[in-house]
Amino acid sequence: MKFTLSWLKTHLDTTATVDEITYALTDLGLEVEGVSNPAERLAEFTIGKVISAEKHPDADKLKVCQVQTADGPTQIICGAPNAREGITVVIASPGVYVPGIDTTIGVGKIRGIESHGMMCSEREMELSDEHDGIIELPSGEVGARFTDWLAANDPAKVDPVIEIAITPNRPDALGVRGIARDLAARGLGTLKPRDTVPVAGEFACPVTVSIDDDTRDGCPVFMGRLIRGVRNGPSPQWLQDLLRAIGLRPISFLVDVTNFYTYDSNRPLHVFDADKMAGGLRVHRAKGGETLLALDDKEYRLQPGQMVISDDNGPESIAGIMGGAQTGVTGETVNVFVESAYWDPVQIAYTGRALKINSDARYRFERGVDPAFTPEGLELATQMILEHAGGQASQVVVAGAVPVTDRCYRLDTARVQSLVGMDIPANTQRQTLTNLGFRLEGDMAHVPSWRPDVQGEADLVEEVARIASLTKLVGRPLPRTDPGVTRPILTPMQRREKTARRQIAALGYDECVTYSFIDQASAEIFGGGDDATMLENPISSEMSHMRPSLLPGLMQAAARNQARGFMDLALFEVGAAFSGGEPGEQCLLASGILVGHTGPKDVHAERRPVDLYDAKADAEAVLAAVGAPAKMQILRGTSGWWHPGRSGKLCLGPKKIMGVFGELHPKVIAAMDVKGPVVAFSLFLEDIPFPKVKSATRGRLELRDLQAVERDFAFVVDAGVEALTLVNAAAGADKGLISGVRVFDEFIGGSLGEGKKSLAVTVRMQPVEKTLTDEEIEVVGQKIIDKVIKATGGVLRG
Repeated sequence: MKFTLSWLKTHLDTTATVDEITYALTDLGLEVEGVSNPAERLAEFTIGKVISAEKHPDADKLKVCQVQTADGPTQIICGAPNAREGITVVIASPGVYVPGIDTTIGVGKIRGIESHGMMCSEREMELSDEHDGIIELPSGEVGARFTDWLAANDPAKVDPVIEIAITPNRPDALGVRGIARDLAARGLGTLKPRDTVPVAGEFACPVTVSIDDDTRDGCPVFMGRLIRGVRNGPSPQWLQDLLRAIGLRPISFLVDVTNFYTYDSNRPLHVFDADKMAGGLRVHRAKGGETLLALDDKEYRLQPGQMVISDDNGPESIAGIMGGAQTGVTGETVNVFVESAYWDPVQIAYTGRALKINSDARYRFERGVDPAFTPEGLELATQMILEHAGGQASQVVVAGAVPVTDRCYRLDTARVQSLVGMDIPANTQRQTLTNLGFRLEGDMAHVPSWRPDVQGEADLVEEVARIASLTKLVGRPLPRTDPGVTRPILTPMQRREKTARRQIAALGYDECVTYSFIDQASAEIFGGGDDATMLENPISSEMSHMRPSLLPGLMQAAARNQARGFMDLALFEVGAAFSGGEPGEQCLLASGILVGHTGPKDVHAERRPVDLYDAKADAEAVLAAVGAPAKMQILRGTSGWWHPGRSGKLCLGPKKIMGVFGELHPKVIAAMDVKGPVVAFSLFLEDIPFPKVKSATRGRLELRDLQAVERDFAFVVDAGVEALTLVNAAAGADKGLISGVRVFDEFIGGSLGEGKKSLAVTVRMQPVEKTLTDEEIEVVGQKIIDKVIKATGGVLRG
C-alpha cells in the first residue's frame, strides 16, 4: 500500500514529520517497507541566475556562462540550447551528486576552460524525462534551496511516498483514510471530517439493475447511477501526480476517479460506457463456458458458479475483479454508468484464483471492504465526476440492501492489565476506541463496519494496547509460587528423552528431525499404512500416513544423503511413532541407523562394514544411560523388516521388550533405495522401567572381595539350535550367582556327525556372601547342564 504525505494530509491535520509518521505506523502494526523522499536526494541543489552567456571559443554548441550563485559569480560551461543571460536556473555545485547521470560534480576543464559546476535539466534531477534544455524557473532567490522552491511552487515533485505492508486482518488500512484514522488515534494529528452530501438525481436512471436470487449471498447490494454529458479527458494534474507517485498510470479522468477512491477510501468502483450497454445490468452466476475480453486485453472463460455482471449482450464484467473491454470508457465516452457494490470476500478469492487475475479490486474485496461505505463511495465519485467532467446525474438505482454488520462487545477496562500487562486508564481506553470509530454505550463498544477483524472482547483490548504502543511494556518477572529452590519442570520421561538424545549424539550420530507423515508404501514396509493411520487431508501423496516407526524417515534421509555422495552415515531421531489416530495409540522411540562402513579408508585397514554388533553396543549404551536394568535378555522373533538371522530383542522377559537391534532386511534396504549394509536399533523409551532408587548422583560402585569362579562347558546340539538359546538357558540356572555367560567356540563336522555342532561357553560365577566350595560349584554346574539340555535337547560333550 503506497500513499504520499500530501495525500495523507488531506485526511489528517498534522505537523508530524515523515520520520515521526513512519515510526508510528510501524508501531501501530502497519509496517513501513520503504520511504521515497525526493527532497532528500535534491537537498544540495541551489538556485542561481545566469549573468552572461558567451560562445565557447573552441566549441560551437557550448557556452561559457557566468552564473550568480550562493558563492558569488561562478563560471559554468553549458551545452543546453536555452542557456542564456537572465534566466533563473538550478545549480549543482562541485561535490553535489546528480542522480539522473549518477555522477558527482567536480571542477574540470572543458575544451581548455574551467567549469565550476553544472546547470541541470529535469531528467538529470529525475524530476521528469524532459532533457531538451536546462530548467528555467519563473522565480527564485539566488542561493535558496531548490527543494524549498519546489515545496512552494510544485509540491508534487518533492512529495514523500510511504509504502506499508498490510496484514490480511486490516483491510481498513488499504485506504489512506484508514491509515489517517490510526495515526489520529495515536495522537499524531486530527482526523478531518468528511461530510458526504448526496447528489440529487435530475432524472430517473434508464439503466436497471438486478441480482439473481442464487447470487445474493455473493452480492448483497449492487447500486449505480447514470451520468450523462461528461467530458472524459485527461485528469487534473494533481490527480495524475498522486497516481503516478504510487506507481499507477493515469488513463482517463473517469478511470482515474475509480483508482483514486480505491486507494483513498478502500472503495473499488467501476464505470461502464452506457452507450455501449444493451438494456440493464444483471448480477448472476455463470453457467460455465462464457467468455469475456477483460480490460487487460485477455480473454477469460468463466467457470460455473462464478459471479458476473451482464447486460442483454452477455457478460460485461467479472464481478468484483475486472471489467470488460466491450463497455470500457474511452475518450469519446459521454454517458457513463458508475457502479458501486459489495462482494463476498471468499467468493471473490475463489474466482480470482481460478481465473488467475490479480487486480486492485480483487485484492481489496477478498480482504473485505466496508459494506456501509458502498452508497457513500458512489456519492463521492459522482461529486468528483460532476465537478471536473460536468454532466447530469440520474437517481441512484439499487438492487439488494447493504448487509448489516452491527455487533458489540463489552469493554472490560481491567482486562488490559491481565491480557497485555499495561496500566492504561479507563477513560483513555474509551477515548482510544472512540477515536478509532467505535461507538460506546456504557460498557458496550459497537464495532464500526470497516473493522471486520474485531470479533470479541480480546480484540478491543488489542486495539487499546496497539494505540497505546506495546513498546511501553515493562518486563516484569513472574512471581514465584514457592519459596526456595524451584521444583523440576521436566517430567521423568522428558528427562529420559533428553538423556537418550544426548547419549546417541555422544556416540557420533547426527540427529534428524523428519515429518511424522510418510507415504503409504514406506509405511507398509514397516508394519503400518492401514486406514487407522491414514490422513483425511494429506499435504501430498508422500505424506499420506502417520509413521509406524522412525526408521522409514531415517532411511529416506540416508537415501537423500547417498544421492549427494555421502555414503557412510550415522543418523538418529527421537520422536513418536503411531499405531492409530486415537489418543494412546502412539509410543516414544529412540532410533538410530548405521549405513556403510565404520570410517574412511586408512593405512591400518581398520575400515570395515557396519554389523549388528555395532548397533547392539550402541543400543546397550543408550539403555545404560537412561537407567535400564543391567541384566537383560536377548531374544529372537523380531518384525519382518529386520533380518531374520541377524537381529534381536532386548528384553526383561518374553513380554517386556525394551528395544530391537540388528540388520535391516535386504528387501527393505532395496525398497528404500539405500546402498550398503544398514544396521539399526529402536528403543521403546516408555517401556524401560525407571530405577527404583531415584537420585541425582551416580549409584555406588559395588566391588566383591570374593574370588569369582569360571567354568567352561561344551555341548553338542543340533545345527539349527541358536547359540542365544544356549546362553540364556545357562544364565538362568542361578540368576543370583551367575554374572555372565559368553560363547568362545563353535565346532562343526568331524566326529560330531551330520547336522550337529559343538558350542562351548564360559560361565562366570560371582559369590556374594562366601567363597564357593567345590561341592557348591558342582551343584551349580549340574544345574547349568540340566537347563541347557532341557532348552536345547543337546548333550554335554565328552
